[in-house]
Amino acid sequence: MDGDTVDLAAEPIAGFTLSDFSRWMSSEQKRIFLLCLRILRNVDDADMATQDTFLKSYEELKKGKTASLGSPAAWLTRVAVNTCLDTIRSRRWKFWRRRLPHTDEQTVLLLSAAPAPSPEDETLSRQIAGRISLALGRLSLRQRSVFILRHEEGKSLEEIAEILNLEVGTVKVHMSRAVLKLRQELREFYAGNALE
Repeated sequence: MDGDTVDLAAEPIAGFTLSDFSRWMSSEQKRIFLLCLRILRNVDDADMATQDTFLKSYEELKKGKTASLGSPAAWLTRVAVNTCLDTIRSRRWKFWRRRLPHTDEQTVLLLSAAPAPSPEDETLSRQIAGRISLALGRLSLRQRSVFILRHEEGKSLEEIAEILNLEVGTVKVHMSRAVLKLRQELREFYAGNALE
């Protein structure tokens, strides 16, 4: 560990001080934002959830309530997932919020910087990303959370159970249902080749 980074994933929280918080936040911010974005599927909501996650974490560390926890990275992931779940629950009452029109979304995508793929690659990539996003959106909140934690975050079933406060068997059921639904939704992308 050099002087500019704090590897809290390898340290117990009991050895963590508030003076380390800023460096820890910098090292974990991208991971937490991407996790929130995958669950919430909205950049603004993911940004707010990321900020809320670190604010809640800071407050808990300040109170000293985290001394008994073993892994700061797992604890932070749990805080982020719970923050996303709270955000989704609160959406039900914010019926006036609307998604950007499809044309505006396409404009934003076209203005985003990217290494120069061919126009065909861009078209195919947009089609695949759109289909995956739609397929993930059709999963239940629990199924999506379990799938993302497993396949995007690389968490074990036991870690997912701990993060979501579920039994391992329940996590397996959600994972199985998510995979079946995604295979059905995306069958033309892997039918007849080795991806299945």
